Amino acid sequence: MRQRPLRHTARGNLPSELSGFIGRGAELAEVGRLLETSRLVTVTGVGGVGKSRLVLAAARSAAGGAREAPDQRGAQEAEGAQEAHAPGQERYCDGVWLAELACVRDPALLELTLSEALGLTDHTTRPPRTVLAEHLAGKRLLLVLDGFEHLVDETAGLVRELLLHSPGLRVLAAGRRRLEVDGERTFPLAPPVPEEALALLAARASAADPDFAVTGANRAELVEVCARLDGIPLALELAAGRLRTLSPAQVLARLEDRFGLLTGGARGGLPRHRALRTAIGWSHELCTPAERLLWARLSVFAGQFDLDAAEYVCAGPDMPVEGVLDLVGELLAQSLLVREETAAGVRFRMLETVRLYGAGWLESLGDAARLRRRHRDWYMGLATWCELDWFSPRQHEVAALVEAELPNLRLALECCLDEPDELHLGQYLAGTLWFYWAGCGRLTEGRHWLDRTLDPPGGAVTEYESSRLKALWVLGYVAALQGDATASMCALYECRDGAARSGNRVAAAYAVHRLGCLALVSDDMARARELLGEALEQYRAAGELNSNVLMCQVELGMALAFLGDLPGALALCGEVREICEERGERWTRAYALYVLAYAALEGGGTQEARRLLSECVEINHAFHDLVGLVLALELLALVTVAEGDPAEAAVLQGAAEPMWGGVGLQLFGSGYFNAPRLMCRERAGELLGAERYAAYAAEGRELGREALVVRALRGAARVPRPAAERGGVPGPRVARSTAPADQP
Repeated sequence: MRQRPLRHTARGNLPSELSGFIGRGAELAEVGRLLETSRLVTVTGVGGVGKSRLVLAAARSAAGGAREAPDQRGAQEAEGAQEAHAPGQERYCDGVWLAELACVRDPALLELTLSEALGLTDHTTRPPRTVLAEHLAGKRLLLVLDGFEHLVDETAGLVRELLLHSPGLRVLAAGRRRLEVDGERTFPLAPPVPEEALALLAARASAADPDFAVTGANRAELVEVCARLDGIPLALELAAGRLRTLSPAQVLARLEDRFGLLTGGARGGLPRHRALRTAIGWSHELCTPAERLLWARLSVFAGQFDLDAAEYVCAGPDMPVEGVLDLVGELLAQSLLVREETAAGVRFRMLETVRLYGAGWLESLGDAARLRRRHRDWYMGLATWCELDWFSPRQHEVAALVEAELPNLRLALECCLDEPDELHLGQYLAGTLWFYWAGCGRLTEGRHWLDRTLDPPGGAVTEYESSRLKALWVLGYVAALQGDATASMCALYECRDGAARSGNRVAAAYAVHRLGCLALVSDDMARARELLGEALEQYRAAGELNSNVLMCQVELGMALAFLGDLPGALALCGEVREICEERGERWTRAYALYVLAYAALEGGGTQEARRLLSECVEINHAFHDLVGLVLALELLALVTVAEGDPAEAAVLQGAAEPMWGGVGLQLFGSGYFNAPRLMCRERAGELLGAERYAAYAAEGRELGREALVVRALRGAARVPRPAAERGGVPGPRVARSTAPADQP
């Protein structure tokens, strides 16, 4: 059973244990021993046998984290495994990281999923596999892969390549089959022994009903239940849910009644497979018709979902919307759904094996295609609402919601791509999520979906021009931020020309705006000033006001600042700041603060610049906006030099430099955007000397992003350095630098 929510730390993202880990001491010890001698260990077994729980327990042991002691006979063996065989902190000094793959349907998203699990953000056009390989090349970490069997070929190829290029990497995988990669050690996981099976059943039944206990009167019946279900943990957990309403004798009787009916399947199939189907099928038979119907319909969701989505997608003439809540409660009571508290609120999740069983029933009902369209329609509406609500005080809630719903949004996009006549819906959906792609560090994934919807296999062309134009300007925006000027210009010129033909004034304004943005990052400030000013006029004429319009005004302010017109830049960005304060908008506000800090530093106001940049760093970090974060950090490093602490500036600069690999050097080959970095390096280097500057920069490169942000925000409270490592410098003038940007 997968455990959530994930808790990201500098040393990994392993989830907290939500329920006790029962038994499995010998198995845990053996997995620990295999990890000592092999760089790839795969735990295999039938669905529901407990592979996920075992690899997570092994991963926690490897990370040195505390876990609940196994019950009964496994306690001593597990303790020995943790003390003698856990690889420990030294081997995995870069952490233990979990990537859950069960919800990844598109093989092209495999590398992105691993990058997300590792906390990587990359805005470049480099293949995600290259980014992963570069990140892992010098790392010593354990990567845990769970639920890969539907992507076994793609996963095997990726694991093989990463292991070849990353000598410090070890992989612990859980799936129903081997990866078949050279050097792989396999641990086939069997159901627990009878004593452990009974302990698990009792523990889960007690969690559901505190009055439950194993007694002399019911022990034999409970042992028989475990035997009938072959001790498979998922089957036992489902049976435990029934012990809240049925006696052990009744549970056993119902298993007896249904066993002959539900043990079907392929001839020669493993008994454990039939037993698992028995358990799930038995739970299905015990459900009311309405509960079975909801179970089947909920199978269209990928990963988590909330009650509103369930009510919209699943309700109908045969299932009143007001009854869905009670039915969800019944499925929860029967352990067929899991309730989870997340940053996006209360959500529900169906175990993958249970979901697949429901999906089979949905197909047999002939209702799968209709439910997939209902699912797609809900997430089209959700994306539309989120786009509108992005320009509000709820930006953080919107970001958290879209992050939680990403598996379902991906599924909705796939649904659009599966139907050539509905391609325009995919273009609309991919375009509507612009704020997430650009504002929340998802440029690579946004580019993936935009490219697919605009250039589908077979070259289909949609007649819905407005959807295509929206996808085109968003593609132009994303490509510009990735540093792909050619792709950006092609998309934006096509959007501009199409908007002119169709009379779409809003799309025309967006095309001109993003062409101005491209000119800005290409150092053509005169052209940027012209295009961005024109776009603002077109936005106003069309009555458009949102985060994009404010960002256009900020970008015009940047161009003016770089051209030396600081009063003009201050006026534009000061107005944006006021509007953002009124509307509660924070993402665009961060960029306005960057320009205001730039102008303050130009005038020698280092204290004001630091205050503005500290807020800028905090906002960009919260939104995972790597572009805004690295720009703010490098300007903050220059402020630190001006404050008289070149050593701390070198640390900040050294920490920021590796982030450029994820932003894209091609984009920021700009003399204007690179001026703070080059000037900081020059002035801090003069004060410290080349050797000391390099040492402090190296110290910074060892900082993780969380530690870097904490240090940057510490500001004046940082520990004073020796006088030899401090020195006053005048407020720098950064706007005139035209020196070519070198590699960080």
